[in-house]
Amino acid sequence: MRLLLDCRYVRVGRHDGISRYTVGLARELARLHPQVELLICDERQLAALPDVPWHRLSAPTSIREPFVARQVRRIGADVVFSPMQTMGSWGRDYALVLTLHDLIYYRNRTPPPEFALPIRVLWRLYHLAWWPQRVLLNRADAVVTVSETTASLIAQHRLTRRPVTVVPNAPDPAPDLPRLPRTGALVYMGSFMPYKNVGTLASAMPALPHHELHLMSRIGPDERARLTALAPGGKLVFHDGASDETYRDVLRGATALVSASRDEGFGIPLVEAMALGTPLVVSDIPVFREVGGDAAAYVDPDDVHGFVEAVRELDDPEVWQRRSDAARARAARYSWEASARVLLALLERVARERSR
Repeated sequence: MRLLLDCRYVRVGRHDGISRYTVGLARELARLHPQVELLICDERQLAALPDVPWHRLSAPTSIREPFVARQVRRIGADVVFSPMQTMGSWGRDYALVLTLHDLIYYRNRTPPPEFALPIRVLWRLYHLAWWPQRVLLNRADAVVTVSETTASLIAQHRLTRRPVTVVPNAPDPAPDLPRLPRTGALVYMGSFMPYKNVGTLASAMPALPHHELHLMSRIGPDERARLTALAPGGKLVFHDGASDETYRDVLRGATALVSASRDEGFGIPLVEAMALGTPLVVSDIPVFREVGGDAAAYVDPDDVHGFVEAVRELDDPEVWQRRSDAARARAARYSWEASARVLLALLERVARERSR
């Protein structure tokens, strides 16, 4: 089976969620299957990817994307896997599996700010109705998503007639490092888009004088000023784009990873923290309960006092240790190898069915 992986969403320099998902699966699929080839749009993407044959296509944001199958046909493939749902499929002669990570932007329609204006406009229009999503997904042979929560939402909204398989996210492999001496750090990793609701976390900090909120991601000056104003006297540490090493080292000694997000497709930072034995204090949304289990305390996203009390519970060493042990056990459920094996079985099945 000749398997092509669409790696055109891999970020150069620093991953986002889809980029990390692509690379994690690509590395394991290349180890598990002898005929894996990569589709890229920028040769710099290869630095993060396994050393296997590759082919260059137009970028996924190109006006050529609806007809990208013509480019893929010239390469030849039995099956193509894309970590997004927007890969063009008109004129394909191969099996195709697409990925829908979440339905966040149907409820929170502000597009990612890094997109160019025309793409942001199309993004918002796309999410005003369900039918464009149905058209894309139904043109595939199968659909992948990252959590049972999102799979249930896909079914609820009848977004596809195709079978849906859950291929979860996982923490990236890291050195087997011990815990560092415990600190008062509370770690937030993620964007500052409105639905992430970081203001609730900042507002809790004046009542937590023995803790500091470490905000790991890049942040603009206006958002930095807004969060600072919400936390008078509280301790906020702006890393403004922490390296993987810094992020990991702060997590290794942290009291908890925190998130007040209103909506997620999975929550990669949760498994990254749990793999290091760091408990969670997160918003009470279904996908966080699915991922975090008994390693987390769950709080209404708008309940500032609830976040304060959940963090204070972890000041008890016995409570913290119990949650830390639960975190490591929970994280053991997630690995890129396990996810890649589930995906490979699906790709082999759809390739066989297509060949018939």
